[in-house]
Amino acid sequence: MPSAHLNPPGRDRTTPDHLGRTAPDSPGHPITAAIRATTSRLERRSGARRVLAGGLAITGALVLAGCDSAVGIPNEEPEKTTASIGTPAAAVPSPQSTPAPTTTSTAPSVGPVAELPAAVQRWAADLKTSTVAQLQAKCWTIAPKNVATMYADEQPILAALAQPGTATQDTITWKSRTTTVAVDRAALDTGYACPRVASAGADIEYDDADARHTVRRYLSRLVGTPLDAADKEGTYPLVCKASPATWDPTGTGKSIAAPLADNPGKLTGVTKFADQEIRSEPLRGDYIAVFAPVTNAAGATQTRTFTLTSGTQGYCIGDVSP
Repeated sequence: MPSAHLNPPGRDRTTPDHLGRTAPDSPGHPITAAIRATTSRLERRSGARRVLAGGLAITGALVLAGCDSAVGIPNEEPEKTTASIGTPAAAVPSPQSTPAPTTTSTAPSVGPVAELPAAVQRWAADLKTSTVAQLQAKCWTIAPKNVATMYADEQPILAALAQPGTATQDTITWKSRTTTVAVDRAALDTGYACPRVASAGADIEYDDADARHTVRRYLSRLVGTPLDAADKEGTYPLVCKASPATWDPTGTGKSIAAPLADNPGKLTGVTKFADQEIRSEPLRGDYIAVFAPVTNAAGATQTRTFTLTSGTQGYCIGDVSP
């Protein structure tokens, strides 16, 4: 049994006894000191582990935030809208840049389209940053009047493009509850595709402004001032094909090959035309007549009648007459 005088009542346990010893649980005791040193090392290691765990938690949060932006969580910032339609940041050109033509038609020949083609991505990026005049210059295949009308409200268009598309042999279409957006398959291979827009439930149609613009483009090529350097018949055909022979604007029931396809030199010698005087009037069915004053090398001006028909890819010119 321990002696009572080793630690009598009232004595501070850190005070040495008569033999010079301290209590085992006092701060100055060797055993206590060793225990505390060990505890301190363990606490430091535990703290390091907590710091590491905290760092991993923060890193994980940053990774998740990066993934969220990549997969397109909705955001009100204009530059984020591109992500909501699947546009990689590196693929978005500046408004002043002109993308080089590249083959971008990765969509299947028919059926569902999960990924937005790059040619449409480029146009969608410009839709958010360009003025109407800039879009009219970039989408020169479409009548300027229709560019201003169709692209007036960007948000419904971008919302439709965020949906899966549907491909046919001629077009790819995206639909939302309010809007339908469609692009010609052939336009995808030019590297920059300007789609057509309609209200939900309405068909994508071509109107008289498109017919007049088709003639304007045809005459601009003829006089050597195309609306764009790329506007050539091989890439952007404006003349109706000779085959199949389906030309019948008067409804005779006897279809023939489109006359202009068999005689493409009908307007050889034209040097200029009166752009602001081009007008049009509807004919039977899908046919329309466009009238344009043209001037030849001798300075003589004559109004020529262009007869066009509309199809799934717009208007084509089938005949030109005096």
